[in-house]
Amino acid sequence: MAPKVLVSDKLSETAVQIFRDRGIDVTFDPSIGKDKEKLLAVIGEYDGLAIRSATKVTEKVLEAATNLKVVGRAGIGVDNVDIPAASKKGVIVMNTPFGNSVTTAEHAISLMMAVARQIPEADASTQAGKWEKSRFMGVELTGKTLGVIGAGNIGGIVCDRALGLRMKVIAYDPFLSEERATKLGVTKVELDELLARADFITLHVPLTDKTRNILSAANIAKTKKGVRIVNCARGGLVDEAALAEALKSGHVAGAGFDVFEVEPATASPLFGLSNVVCTPHLGASTTEAQENVALQVAEQMSDYLLTGAVQNALNMPSVTAEEARVMGPWLKLAAHLGAFAGQMTDEPIKAINILYDGSVAEMNLDALGCSVIAGVMKAANPDVNMVSAPIMAKERGVQISRTTQGKTGVFDAYIKLTVVTETRERSIAGTVFSDGKPRFIQIKGITIDAEIGQHMLYTTNEDVPGIIGTLGLTMGENNVNIANFTLGRSEAGKDAIALLYLDAPPPEQVLDKLRATGMFRQVRPLVFDIA
Repeated sequence: MAPKVLVSDKLSETAVQIFRDRGIDVTFDPSIGKDKEKLLAVIGEYDGLAIRSATKVTEKVLEAATNLKVVGRAGIGVDNVDIPAASKKGVIVMNTPFGNSVTTAEHAISLMMAVARQIPEADASTQAGKWEKSRFMGVELTGKTLGVIGAGNIGGIVCDRALGLRMKVIAYDPFLSEERATKLGVTKVELDELLARADFITLHVPLTDKTRNILSAANIAKTKKGVRIVNCARGGLVDEAALAEALKSGHVAGAGFDVFEVEPATASPLFGLSNVVCTPHLGASTTEAQENVALQVAEQMSDYLLTGAVQNALNMPSVTAEEARVMGPWLKLAAHLGAFAGQMTDEPIKAINILYDGSVAEMNLDALGCSVIAGVMKAANPDVNMVSAPIMAKERGVQISRTTQGKTGVFDAYIKLTVVTETRERSIAGTVFSDGKPRFIQIKGITIDAEIGQHMLYTTNEDVPGIIGTLGLTMGENNVNIANFTLGRSEAGKDAIALLYLDAPPPEQVLDKLRATGMFRQVRPLVFDIA
């Protein structure tokens, strides 16, 4: 059955057509995004939800979305999506961070120019029949120092455009490497140095606990007298009241704001000041940008629903279409390893340690790790997935670690999982053969070669004669067919294990008969998702 997607906000017809062309069953109804009750009534039917800013994806909506797998936001901001609730529900949240990058960067440059030359005030004066040429004395951008707070995608484009205007560019960004700064042609500085040196300051960071009021009253006081400040990123990055006071005192010569702490902004301390240029969050408002993000979100959601490729997800590691193809068997193996450990562990788990050996260590380890954790956690909650599993593990205080190493054994690559509880450690390793099928290759340090089936039986025992006969005879007498039988032992007469791949789940009475023989230390039925 084709995946179903609801487009509840205004997206271009071209974007909607992308869903249709990819074989997605799409419903395009922009009215639903503004009707909470209607959205609640229909969302349970859909695998995907494509939105802009009108639709509010609340915890209540997510609870009603029983089949939802992905929410795609055509744009950068996801303030209208409850991401923690989505993560707990196992719903991927995607955005399109690059579709409007150029447009937003150009708007920042436009505001900077408008502030430098007082263009809005000059326009209003001239159209009012005045000719106040001497009143509007501006400043040049050429030769001035631009301080860029946040040199990511949009900030990097602003740096490039500013250099083209012959400005000197300095940048503050904790994640900006010297190599990246050199490539951008900017000087990396600390925040205090940027505040002291910049003639113009432009912000391009997300709103987080660390960046909120990054231009506080105290930091504004550290700026050069006559500085001009532009914010096209997020409201709340600048203390608007403190900035208004600095504008009135003349310490700050001008400001250009496209975003505000409260939006829609019907009032602000900045409104009414002659040296401030304000626009109503127009950073992404160009025909090209709106089309780009709509097309991008349609492609991303289709890729995920059809191939498992994850791009620009905010609550899960990204996996490209090529990675999804190559890593598919390894992701399954990771889930199977986790499922084995999760079903075998009855105590609270303290730690999950994952070792990647050989070529698998070069793959997308974030995604593989999520698959392992999901496999482990499914034993406690069958509804968990790669999105929600890390959240569940964190909530339970489970410590996650990973190690990588070059090829050390006979296999080109393998994954080894160790689960730690209060009383013991349990380990299992697996690999993917050339046929693309995952295999278990080691349990409790015992070498095996076990094909993985949906229904399996795991037993441990002392290595003594009669184990194979007892297992085979008991299964045969109870009409349980064995598809594959794998044995392993540490050494003669010591610990031994058996893994039986069965055509159907073994009845409880069969398990009781095996336990009653007294030959087995453990008798555990296991179930694996091999779809």
